[in-house]
Amino acid sequence: MRFQHVCVEALCCRLPDEVVTYQAIEDRLADVYGRLDLPEGRLELMTGIRERRFFPPGTRPGDISSQTARDAIVASQINPSQFGVLVHGSVCRDQLEPATASGVHAVTGLPADALILDVSNACLGLLNGCLLLANMIELGQATAGVVVGTEIGRGLVEGTIDSLIQDDDLTRQTIKSAFASLTIGSGSAAIVLCDRRLSRTGHRLLGGVVRSDTSAHQLCAGDVSAEHHGDLRPRMETDSEALLHAGIELAATTWEGTRKVLGWDNSDVNKAFTHQVGKAHRNLLYQRLGLDPAIDYSTVEFLGNTGATALPIAAALGAEAGHLDTGDRVAWLGIGSGLSSIMLGFEW
Repeated sequence: MRFQHVCVEALCCRLPDEVVTYQAIEDRLADVYGRLDLPEGRLELMTGIRERRFFPPGTRPGDISSQTARDAIVASQINPSQFGVLVHGSVCRDQLEPATASGVHAVTGLPADALILDVSNACLGLLNGCLLLANMIELGQATAGVVVGTEIGRGLVEGTIDSLIQDDDLTRQTIKSAFASLTIGSGSAAIVLCDRRLSRTGHRLLGGVVRSDTSAHQLCAGDVSAEHHGDLRPRMETDSEALLHAGIELAATTWEGTRKVLGWDNSDVNKAFTHQVGKAHRNLLYQRLGLDPAIDYSTVEFLGNTGATALPIAAALGAEAGHLDTGDRVAWLGIGSGLSSIMLGFEW
């Protein structure tokens, strides 16, 4: 895919106030660690995640997304009447029906003729939303739009902790499938894309590539199972090691295709943002793609894995921190369970 008429006009994020350290999680799991003879500090040692953040109990994703979307719309300085698309793309949503995007639309005051929908694709939902919006802008079907999402990680993490504590049959082997669930955090992100003729920033989306390896679709699965767990908090089972290696190989294939579409060599890439999983994923990804880790902007150490908002949050915080310079060629290296990968190239 190549784009001639699409620009990034705003990147915004919202982070929860409550900070939860790896130590706080391990303290709650002290009995489990003792039973299984697990060393203290294991979580941070294996993931590089020292803390993450949670929204208050009972927070609805759409309420936070409404605020983040409004922030991005205001930051874009584009009149709301010119927004023709609103996509809500996080894993977390308010309910199955109607779309969470409906409630966000009601708060943001966008036009009645704007296309509104939810997009769900694990940790790639917001990037999928960006592609849908970019294609509509490129085709002249929309002038501007906003893609937004909010991940609420508290229920998954706390539910996983309670399940581990209550599992008398737990072993060092069976606990592995719950490990990824303990890396999850919370956050919200929004991206405004617009027609190049409307842009003030000139931050162009040049193009990108989509690839999938659905043979790996069973390596990570999450759901709500009140019958099994006794509550409505989600649980997730992940083969972390297999998922890591399958994901890295898919990323390599996707990056090769992205370079061809954009006409880039690795030396052309000035900055990059990735899905925020953990230090092992980051190190292996950059090594496999042949990219210098110095071009990366990492947030996983203090935010954990915030699902579909992880890469956009990193991009928003990186831009705010001055990580991006005018003229930079920027890569977004996205991946999500299923497996799917989306990689995009920008000229900043």
